[in-house]
Amino acid sequence: MSIEIRNISKRFGDFHALRDLSLHVDSGELVALLGPSGCGKTTLLRIIAGLETPDAGSIHFSGEDTTDVHVRERGVGFVFQHYALFRHMTVFENVAFGLRVKPRRERPGEAQIKAKVHELLKLVQLDWLADRFPAQLSGGQRQRIALARALAVEPRVLLLDEPFGALDAKVRKELRRWLRRLHDELHVTSIFVTHDQEEALEVADRVVLMNGGVIEQVGSPQEVWDHPASPFVYGFLGDVNLFHGRAHEGEVRVQGLRLASPEHAHVQDTPARAYVRPHELDVRRWSAGQSSADGILAQLERAIVVGPVARLELVPLGEAQPQDGQDPLIEAQIPAQQFRESGFEEGETLVVTPRRARVFVEGAA
Repeated sequence: MSIEIRNISKRFGDFHALRDLSLHVDSGELVALLGPSGCGKTTLLRIIAGLETPDAGSIHFSGEDTTDVHVRERGVGFVFQHYALFRHMTVFENVAFGLRVKPRRERPGEAQIKAKVHELLKLVQLDWLADRFPAQLSGGQRQRIALARALAVEPRVLLLDEPFGALDAKVRKELRRWLRRLHDELHVTSIFVTHDQEEALEVADRVVLMNGGVIEQVGSPQEVWDHPASPFVYGFLGDVNLFHGRAHEGEVRVQGLRLASPEHAHVQDTPARAYVRPHELDVRRWSAGQSSADGILAQLERAIVVGPVARLELVPLGEAQPQDGQDPLIEAQIPAQQFRESGFEEGETLVVTPRRARVFVEGAA
């Protein structure tokens, strides 16, 4: 079941939730809608489900216009963040609910319902909990039951709104892997909403980056990570250092350092922003009289060593000091072994050099 979203717009009073947004989701694809709170991702999901009506535009399932089709007729399974299980029903009855409320002509017999529910509970690896009530389950178990209930009606499309948002980090990670394996087994066209970039990059076939009611970028996890299309995408996907400077004829000057930027060879003295991820910085000790032309002088303020990685927080010095409004800290990540062998100490001066930077000039992506 493919999904075509065409020129969807939606307002809530003066708030423009979605602005002329279009997107195609292939049959059997698992797509993540990723972005900050208020960017429109949940509104889009609810419009696909039929829980909200767009002000303009249309939704098509495999070429069929479903914009005005009632939510009950769309064949959509919906999983909410907070499970939405019926507390007075057992796990078995929760999963069976969607089958039991089907119109009489479509409703399976009791024997079929029983077989179907047990099949689904096995699929989500919780068949041993059939007689329990939701209050007797962990958060992760409840969410798997909610997913089994959504799958019971054999939806053409599965929609998940922050499905793991209410769970702790360890359970989230386990359920992310489990959802990916489940999807590979079932191949139901699925869209899930998240504000967690790690979740989107780990689980989805494609990631849709949203901001302010529009789509900033669509691509595979590797594409959006390696080739961010805009400053927003670069800043949203993981930790990043932002340096302000000026671009001129293929070179950018930031904090006393000159960086090659051949993609901006025709730019003339224009404000620019250079984005550098923490692991893309080389760090070495500085000694008096040493030239800093190839790096940024900075004082090591704090070192946090956790497992195999050392995270360094550095404060730029001299000409490299940030301008008003800039984050005063540079964050670098180096292997913990390298940190120990270098003997860096908090308070000493280091030289920080970007191995690569993504440069955006004012007025261009």
